[in-house]
Amino acid sequence: MSEINTKQSFSVNGQQKKNYLFPLTAMTTLFFLWGFITVLNDVLIPRLKSVFDLSYFEAMLVQFCFFGAYFIVSLPAGILVKQLGYKKGILTGLVVASIGCMLFYPAVVVHEYWLFLSALFVLASGITVLQVSANPYVAALGPEKTASSRLNLAQALNALGTTVGPYVGGLLFFGAAGSLAVSAVSAESVKIPYLLLAVALLSIAIIFAFIKLPEIEAHKDNNDQQTQTRSLTQAPHLTMGVLAIFCYVGGEVAIGSFLVNYFGEAHIAGLEEHSAAKLISYYWGGAMVGRFIGSALLQKIAPSKAIAFNACSVIVLLLITIFSDGDIALYSVLAVGLFNSIMFPTIFSVAIERLGSLTSKGSGWLCLAIVGGALIPLIQGYFADTVNIQASFFVPMLCYVFIAWYGLNVVKLAKKW
Repeated sequence: MSEINTKQSFSVNGQQKKNYLFPLTAMTTLFFLWGFITVLNDVLIPRLKSVFDLSYFEAMLVQFCFFGAYFIVSLPAGILVKQLGYKKGILTGLVVASIGCMLFYPAVVVHEYWLFLSALFVLASGITVLQVSANPYVAALGPEKTASSRLNLAQALNALGTTVGPYVGGLLFFGAAGSLAVSAVSAESVKIPYLLLAVALLSIAIIFAFIKLPEIEAHKDNNDQQTQTRSLTQAPHLTMGVLAIFCYVGGEVAIGSFLVNYFGEAHIAGLEEHSAAKLISYYWGGAMVGRFIGSALLQKIAPSKAIAFNACSVIVLLLITIFSDGDIALYSVLAVGLFNSIMFPTIFSVAIERLGSLTSKGSGWLCLAIVGGALIPLIQGYFADTVNIQASFFVPMLCYVFIAWYGLNVVKLAKKW
């Protein structure tokens, strides 16, 4: 069976222009699917916690294992994608992630927790390769000035997947009643869902194997002699972008991780855990809505200005969160999700601008910074224990201070490359 040719062209002012509509549609569909599949793991965690009889400390190892994969695999993934190309990188990520899902089967059968962690690490490794491959590829499917807009659109579809995934996963794994009581009965119920995930990932890989995606000639070594003699350490817009991604992911995950406990505070809302948990969907749903809006606005607004404006907005909202109480404090922290929306894809796109053949390697550097999601929440947790949970939001606020600085200075930094 031959590849499906999706690369078409049209003439503008006598010049041949590539039509990237179909490949961009295929990629955004991939973003949705892996977002949907990935978030199903969060729905499975309560069941697996009961099945493996995990302590809370052992459950925290799940987070470290997942984010640890980004830290360990991102740089090798960048090298791999540089050697194989974006399409083969995507296929590799899908296959590795499917193998990770299959490994949950023996983990349940043998009933060894280390096998569960190993499976989670392999799954996260596959997702890391996908991130390193797909993000810069989508950014390159068209003019550089609209890269942020395209990546925001793709990430919006990813956010849509993460929004509907928990609901569908709850029905799939816990039934219509959503009860966790069944989870302690048997480990057998974990096998089939993960095998289904493996089949889904392999099916996506097969589809992409027969789609002929356009090559990004500007990212090849033989068309980019200038960057071959340069090091990424000489690109301050990238190196500072790595730190900005670290701060963003760390801040976003930290805020989301503390919402349930924060809403349970008597002077905030005094909500029970199950009621507080329902409100978190507004935090993540706001990010989804914001990315759709941002995808349109970034056609007209400079990405650097969007980063700075949104970061400053989050700083104001967190200050309100820290120094107020009741509904004002509650709604202000939930509104952070809306302004978080465009940050990851926009920071990512501006950080890899003009890197040429070093783009895939730079993408690996940026994905490496996702480890911030494991470290910043721990720092906020320390302050929540030693001071109080409300004051602990100063930790993610400082992260957004750096992001605002990056947005204000990234254009100047890029000129140094």
